[in-house]
Formats: sequence, C-alpha cells, structure tokens
Amino acid sequence: MGGDLTLYLTGDPIPGYLAMPSQIGPWPGVVVIHQAFGLDDDIRRITDRLARMGYLAVAPDLLAEGGLRCLARLFLDVQRGKGAAVDALEEVVEWITARSDCSGRVGVIGFCVGGGLAFLLGTRGTVDVIAPKYGKAPKAERLARSCPVVASYGRKDRVFAKEASSVETALAAAGVDHDVKVYEEAGHGFMNQVEGHRVMRVLTRPVMTVAYDRAAAEDAWARVETFFDRHLTTPR
Repeated sequence: MGGDLTLYLTGDPIPGYLAMPSQIGPWPGVVVIHQAFGLDDDIRRITDRLARMGYLAVAPDLLAEGGLRCLARLFLDVQRGKGAAVDALEEVVEWITARSDCSGRVGVIGFCVGGGLAFLLGTRGTVDVIAPKYGKAPKAERLARSCPVVASYGRKDRVFAKEASSVETALAAAGVDHDVKVYEEAGHGFMNQVEGHRVMRVLTRPVMTVAYDRAAAEDAWARVETFFDRHLTTPR
C-alpha cells in the first residue's frame, strides 16, 4: 500500500513514507508526524492505516540525520513554537496539498513530540484538522487560533496528561471544534506499538508508563476517523 520516498523541499531532502488508498482519488491528505523514534515501522503502519481510511498519507522523517542533538532540536521547536522542523512540516503540507491526487484538504496527526508539532501546525492556518496524541500544547492565546482538534492523552502519563484540561478549556473558550479525551488506564504512547524500544519503556515507566494499550488506541482511532471525516471530506 505504501512505500518510501524522498521529499525534495527547499532545504535538504527529507526521507519519508507515502501511502495511498486503494479507491480512486483525489483524496484528502494527512501528514503523519512521528514520535521520538523517527520514521520507524510503527509510523509506517499508522500511515498505511490512514490510507485504508481513505487518506493520502505521508510521514516525513524529521530525525533522518540521527543523534540526540537532532531530537533535542525537535523538542526545542515545540517549546519555542517555531523552528526548522515546523518550517519543514509546512513545506510537506504544501507538497501534499499541491498533488493532483489530493483534494486540497489536509489534516495532521502527531505522536509525542510529533503531537506538539501537530498543535503548532494547527495554529498556522494551513491545515484543516489536527490530531495531537499526548503532545505538549502551545499557550491558550495561540490555541485560540487553531483549526479543529481531536486530542488524546493517557492518565498514567504524568508528564503530558495535565495538558488535556488546559487544551479543552482554551479550545472551548475560543469556540474551536474539538474532542479531547483522557484514557484513565493508559499511559504515554498508548497508540504506538514500540516493542523494539524496551529500554525507553523501562526508563520512563515511573512517570510516563510508556506502553501500547489496544483498547484505548482503538477508541482513539475511532474518534480520529469520525473527526477527520467531518472536517476533511467536505469541499474547501
């Protein structure tokens, strides 16, 4: 269904993964933003799933250069609300929007640091809907400019679960269509199948409880599908 490709943008080429639906297009586009492990098999699986849902899905690898310094830059961009990663993702949005097999409507789904980046893209006026998963949100005044949001957190994630309440409050006050849910029995990364990163799971267990939770993940996917269908399948 999908395959690796290279995205030639204004900066350095970025490796990525593109998956297309089996039915005839054009299709709405979705940009998939990976977690701290980069473009791994889990993100490819997620991108394929979005294609089966009827979306033209692309996942750029923002950590292709490798190294902790590269990862640190991603987290810094989320903290500052701007930077090279945000600019590169904006170019990916432009790239997929301009494709002849894209309907012109584009959503974003992101995980962990990718969730924080998804929040930032949602406030720039270039995408139609975002699905941040256990990501750090910007301040309320910036969230007030967001496109529709379907966000998910795990209660056992002591680092990011607290974001849910402030996100809900800010979006409601701004009149932004949203669906924010906290899964009581889940922790951080509950939608990501990261069996190959067991050291990270052990190190973060006391505060984040990093683990895949099938029940929570499937419920979150159902909410994403409903929300994306509402905001991506109607003409712009």
